[in-house]
Amino acid sequence: NGKKPKQSFSVCVPRTSYISKAFSEFSKGLSSDIPAEIFYKETNSMRTINNVSRCDYNLGIIRYQVTFEKYFRSLFSDKKLHAETITEFSHVLLMSANNPLADKNTIQPSDLSPYFEISHADPYVPSMPLIDVKKAELSENVDKHIFVFERASQFELLESIPGSFMWVSPVPEELCKKYGLVQKECPDMGKRYKDVLIYRDEYKLTALDNQFITAVCDAKRKYIFNA
Repeated sequence: NGKKPKQSFSVCVPRTSYISKAFSEFSKGLSSDIPAEIFYKETNSMRTINNVSRCDYNLGIIRYQVTFEKYFRSLFSDKKLHAETITEFSHVLLMSANNPLADKNTIQPSDLSPYFEISHADPYVPSMPLIDVKKAELSENVDKHIFVFERASQFELLESIPGSFMWVSPVPEELCKKYGLVQKECPDMGKRYKDVLIYRDEYKLTALDNQFITAVCDAKRKYIFNA
């Protein structure tokens, strides 16, 4: 109808570094000759599910513990959302290179008790009280918590407070070097998580959607070393 084409894309994602890297790579492929409206929002699982089901965003990626699979699958069905697993992985411990635990080969749950745990403040599991969700997400032996809502402050805190740690998905090494951090695998402690792509059942993926999904899968293969 004589209108110029437009590059349109929208996605809600968890606050995680490998997806942020994927979005950066995806953005490099956008055309500078065509108008664009690109929306990238980091938020929790509930807001992502609501944003996608209300058509505010076309794509979403949510993260949850594998033990809560049935709760989320039931919600996907109720909301008429298509869901595909991107990856399954175990959390690693992220901490300052100056943290006393950084040189330990094996870290036990009791080793974490003197330190501050940094975590996101808004976890969500459908049909479960928030207090029970937080209990499932937080370390049992730790009574000192700093809650944040976005990724930038978590890296600043980990860098500036050597006596702190955070459970995260594996982080790109260049980001660790930038903030002076180390990540430690803890096979006996790390909970298993899933990152799941969601979109409405009737929605048809666009070329840009597929480019982003490809970038996410490439980043997953590059950075998630314990999938």
